[in-house]
Amino acid sequence: MTDAAVPTARPHRASLLADDARMKRRKAAETRFRLYGLSAIAVSLATLAIMLWTIFSDGVSAFYQAKLTFPVTLSSDLLDPMGNGNRDEMVKVTTVGYNKLLTRAFEAELAAKGIDTGELSNKDVNALISKDAAGDLRAMVLANPAVLDTTITAKMLAAGRIDGYLKGRVTMQTAERDGQISPEQLQFADRLIDAGILSSQWNWDFFTNPDASDQRPEAAGLGVAILGSLYLMILVAVMCVPVGVAASIYLEEFAPKNRWTDLIEVNISNLAAVPSIVYGILGLAIFINFMGFPQSSTLVGALVISLMVLPTIIIATRASIRAVPPSIRDAALGVGASKMQMVVHHVLPLAAPGILTGTILGLATALGETAPLLLIGMVAFVDNYPSAPVEGFLDPATALPVQVYGWAQRADPAFIERSSGAIIVLLAFLVVMNVAAIILRRKFERRW
Repeated sequence: MTDAAVPTARPHRASLLADDARMKRRKAAETRFRLYGLSAIAVSLATLAIMLWTIFSDGVSAFYQAKLTFPVTLSSDLLDPMGNGNRDEMVKVTTVGYNKLLTRAFEAELAAKGIDTGELSNKDVNALISKDAAGDLRAMVLANPAVLDTTITAKMLAAGRIDGYLKGRVTMQTAERDGQISPEQLQFADRLIDAGILSSQWNWDFFTNPDASDQRPEAAGLGVAILGSLYLMILVAVMCVPVGVAASIYLEEFAPKNRWTDLIEVNISNLAAVPSIVYGILGLAIFINFMGFPQSSTLVGALVISLMVLPTIIIATRASIRAVPPSIRDAALGVGASKMQMVVHHVLPLAAPGILTGTILGLATALGETAPLLLIGMVAFVDNYPSAPVEGFLDPATALPVQVYGWAQRADPAFIERSSGAIIVLLAFLVVMNVAAIILRRKFERRW
């Protein structure tokens, strides 16, 4: 008789409903990881909120401007000495004559309303009117000579320091140390506010006026920058989209898989990671110094930006084409379609949402680029609008991000305010472009 093996007792297993020490550690680690993720999101949102609050709190006031409202009689004796309404002869009357007309009308309005000027001289009183006001009035009269010998209610820009006073940027204490304004002038501005002559109004000119000199910050606007950015986007889209889509189709559908195509793909990926300032140096060396294109023109800026955006568009387009199921290609070829017909009639329509999204996001990235444009001279002071296309593509211009940089470098606080306002406009453009990309993707997207 053999000895039977004595069965050993199995260890007691805990219930599946009760967590052991190992499970508790795993759940604790999962909880910590979730907290880390939530903390990262909270910090990111807080940073974004602080940034947006800073930009909007400093820049919203740029959309409002202090203006003086008073009647002005446009005497033809002063503005049209020959009395024949000929615009060519009226042009000879400079802003000096219009400035005299404005100051007389302003002083007459003060006298009519019995506003006390105190100890201020006529020069100090008239200094509340912007130096740009006479030019605006002259442009209005030359555009419509029929207003001669009529009385209009003029809304003229107030001086920059008065605008700052209405926005809280200038105070009585700072005026005591400021050579451009005095506390007495600010007290006089309070009386003008009470009389309804001086007020802060919506400033459409911020979107239409060109840049202004350091002596006239109240007249500076984004007109040239917005038009320059529009020209840039048109040229970049024309240069990049056909080339990028064609290159993507060839590499993805027709190119043989060998070392040369591998080398091209590696270079495209590397070009997408090159710092933008390198493209600016390339544009300065080739397009301006070697090829002799005009400096500060939108054409040179578009060429530089196109070189930078093209790899991004190619990568996004190839990813969209690659996402089309191979069965669709096989089905098209199986019913007798050529390879070109298969690409044009089947692959491209199905890849269109991704192509459009990648293109729009690439253009949005290009819209915010600054460094390449600085190197090719688009940071220069430009106060004249470029001509209409195609000639306007060769005229000096600037762009929104460059205008932000230029205003931020100026000493007057009014330009810092306008810099933040320009950032708001730029953010609005970027939001619109990103929303358009999302809408197009959702509208044309197909799920397999």
